[in-house]
Amino acid sequence: MFSPARPGAADAYRRIGVETSMHTVDQHQIVNLLFEGVLREIVRARGAIQRDDLATKIDAISRALRIVEEGLSTSLDRVDGGELAQNLSTLYDYCMRQLVLANARNDESLLQEVQSLLEPIAQSWKDIRAQAMGQGADSGGKSVEEQGAGPSVGGTGTGS
Repeated sequence: MFSPARPGAADAYRRIGVETSMHTVDQHQIVNLLFEGVLREIVRARGAIQRDDLATKIDAISRALRIVEEGLSTSLDRVDGGELAQNLSTLYDYCMRQLVLANARNDESLLQEVQSLLEPIAQSWKDIRAQAMGQGADSGGKSVEEQGAGPSVGGTGTGS
């Protein structure tokens, strides 16, 4: 009556679940998750260097690179994002170069540098969300960006 389950069917359902949940997450949450992911992978790579775990280091740095390149960098609105988007693009390019060097040189200090550059941006991103949620009722219908509270994906923002 029922055919046996195909190998990989569970993985396919899992992927569909992840893709479906991503469609219900707003852009701000996606960028927040990207920051969390890249910082987590940098910490993982630093630990791997300390343990001389080459395979884990390579995997973690590769993941961090992909998150910066395919996630954070591509989420910038280079047309309407103005100077903020350009500055973030330059920073992300620098971070990617430092991650490649950290991998090649097995240099934890380069990973620490990238981590220290991204952490304040990640925290600011979280603060923007918290401020937006707190001001929602008394903002007069203006977005956080219109109120001058900070950057947004694809927006110009006025923060930093």
